Amino acid sequence: MIFEVINETLGWLFKKIVIFLCLEPKLILSMLRITSRVFNFFLIPFLIIALGSCKSGKSAAAEPDKKAHTEEVFTENIPVTDISFDMVLIPEGNFMMGSPEDQVNRKADEGPVKNVELDAFYMGKYELGWEVFELFFKQNKELFQTLEADKLSGIDAITRPSPPYEDPSYGMGKVGYPAISMSAYSALVFCKWLSTVTGRFYRLPTEAEWEYAAKAGTNTAYSFGDDISKIDEYAVYYKNSDNHYAKVGSKLPNPWGLYDMHGNVSEWTLDEYKENALAITESKNPWVKPTVIHPRVIKGGSWDDDAKTLRSSARIASSLKLQKRDPQIPKSFWWNTDSNFIGFRLVSPKVQPTKEEQKLFWQTVLDE
Repeated sequence: MIFEVINETLGWLFKKIVIFLCLEPKLILSMLRITSRVFNFFLIPFLIIALGSCKSGKSAAAEPDKKAHTEEVFTENIPVTDISFDMVLIPEGNFMMGSPEDQVNRKADEGPVKNVELDAFYMGKYELGWEVFELFFKQNKELFQTLEADKLSGIDAITRPSPPYEDPSYGMGKVGYPAISMSAYSALVFCKWLSTVTGRFYRLPTEAEWEYAAKAGTNTAYSFGDDISKIDEYAVYYKNSDNHYAKVGSKLPNPWGLYDMHGNVSEWTLDEYKENALAITESKNPWVKPTVIHPRVIKGGSWDDDAKTLRSSARIASSLKLQKRDPQIPKSFWWNTDSNFIGFRLVSPKVQPTKEEQKLFWQTVLDE
């Protein structure tokens, strides 16, 4: 009982001291002169902590608590296959999109920094792998036989490319590796196909969603901070890649449990690239709806990029140069790219859109 009273008394005393010192820190010397040695034995540690709080302008509790995020994952199983993938819940919230003017290697198109609000969504724990993406190209007889009539008719209505003449992995490997070399259009048609097969709506992330998930509650250049010496622990990039991509999840995840948000392969987003996007978009669920094939926003950097391109706010604009060696030009111009460094990651809204909303979405992004 006596210890509880002492604890309560000291707690009350500490609060009073913090308030007092923040108002007039110079009085600390006077306080030390008039207090006894015994009292100082207890008081001095509190004064040191209190002054530290005043100088910083905020308490330690005000710092972002990365550990407070509880990872929630669901696994999507593709019907009649042993193929699945994990989706991580990204909570609704606000974040500062873009990079501050004093960030090293910042580019002008990364500002002005703005407060953005986003609804909750699920995002692929890993970059999409070949085992899932190649189902899109193949006529899986067992899969077709088990689908309901409406899903089957939906798939039949989706135009799909024939398998490419060349190895789209460029000989770098497929099992366990991220799918690459597809255009943004191909990635979106895949998402429509996957939505039809699974009955759950999937799409590419908006640029804002991608950056929010990449930052994962941080305001630094990378999700692990500003210390570039740590990058080898979190990213596959040109200095450690040995000139090819790595299996997904080879490095440490970000604070929200997402792997390879920095490096390995760059990732398509849903946005058309505009240099002044942050200045012209709304603050809630911003999206620059695409009106052209290129440029589109690519995020994350790749195994072939230097560290500055891997920053969370860094932006890359796509161009027709990515398709200059497409072996299926002109017949399959939209499907493949000359880009062995670009892939994508799936997103699915927590609150699923209605069928009419989905129909309107596909009409918008696929120009149907």
